Amino acid sequence: MDRLALRLAVHGAEFYPRILSLTEITLLRDIGDRVVGTNPGARIYDSAILNEMLSRNGGAGKIARDLLGPSARPVRAIMFDKSPNMNWALGWHQDRTIAVRGRVETDGFGPWTIKSGCVHVEPPFSVTRQMITLRVHLDDVDDKNAPLLIAPGSHDIGRIAASDIPETVAKLGYLECLAEAGDIWVYVTSILHASDKAMNSRRRRVLQVDFSAMDLPGGLEWSGIDGFDLT
Repeated sequence: MDRLALRLAVHGAEFYPRILSLTEITLLRDIGDRVVGTNPGARIYDSAILNEMLSRNGGAGKIARDLLGPSARPVRAIMFDKSPNMNWALGWHQDRTIAVRGRVETDGFGPWTIKSGCVHVEPPFSVTRQMITLRVHLDDVDDKNAPLLIAPGSHDIGRIAASDIPETVAKLGYLECLAEAGDIWVYVTSILHASDKAMNSRRRRVLQVDFSAMDLPGGLEWSGIDGFDLT
């Protein structure tokens, strides 16, 4: 399938080419070098370095609000850096947890975990189904450089048991999310996805940002990005 023909509502993913300028790419690469270091990835908590890009008129922010509406805001940001020194594979899975400011027992939410010092919880499927994830590419990604793999249409199935994932991927097929630096891939957060190890010596830096337009129930609050200005 042609990546430009994908639509979020139908396939669970959409491709936006040439969104970032070279200046923005360079700035984000520098940020990644500072926050990730020798790790595979790192959470970004401070909006000062991302606010312009994620704001209402920024490249990534405008995409999110066009798709989710004016209330869309970033609720988690992670910088990944796959390199020859830090090369990994990720099996087929759905993202099932969200980051929240604190543990508040709420019907339908659980189990609870702590990741990188931040409270995470598994919400009802309807929450992740209404979220989107933006992958902002800072390097070219070809078929040898560990592109994200997605199973189009899997975002609408519901929670998929681990034992059913191979059959589901075989039935739906999968797509390689190839990209050039400055491109953005968007997918529904509940979609099945995976990633192989890179087969070359190039870096594959990606800023991944989750967006939501909904408020959480029961007194739960998104962890979010500190100081982010929705306006």
